[in-house]
Amino acid sequence: MPVVDCYFDPACPYAWITSRWLLEVERRRPIRLRFRIMSLSILNEHRDIEPWYREFNDRAWGPARVCAAAERRHGGDVLRDLYTALGTRIHLGRDKDYDRVTAAALAETGLPADLADAARTDAFDADLRRSHQTGQDAVGEESGTPLTVIDGTGHFGPVLSSAPEGDDATALFDAVRTFARLDAFAELKRTRNALDLA
Repeated sequence: MPVVDCYFDPACPYAWITSRWLLEVERRRPIRLRFRIMSLSILNEHRDIEPWYREFNDRAWGPARVCAAAERRHGGDVLRDLYTALGTRIHLGRDKDYDRVTAAALAETGLPADLADAARTDAFDADLRRSHQTGQDAVGEESGTPLTVIDGTGHFGPVLSSAPEGDDATALFDAVRTFARLDAFAELKRTRNALDLA
């Protein structure tokens, strides 16, 4: 059974789409799907980036820190449902009030409300940085989100504009799994279509 790690930043719409694709694959194939945290805030903290993207990254610390705190206190299995609860509000509901989103997501998943306090402290940053670095190490170079690691081999992406369903979902998984087995494979890219988060 393939072991698949989906590295996500809760604020990233591309990670959201990739995660929904992998959940569709899981419904149709025997895979062991695990959710792991990475952070665009960490990735970009020392980069010279445009002001709008700096503001996005500064705000993205909050949800990622809450995920790190939840994982530390309750184990990695909580990330699947917590990420779904966060992402449904952030990406499908287009709610960018992360305080409100976090409180609702914690309530929905039955996690303690005080985990929301982690958004404004660096107390769990070492955990977040460790998880982030594990994903980066699997890819072998500094990469954005999403990261997909299949049986220990990581790649940036796949970056999708919408989540494939049915046979398309499993066909894409087979292709990505093939790429993961080939040491010679490094990159494949084309123009992105408009996002369809649903």
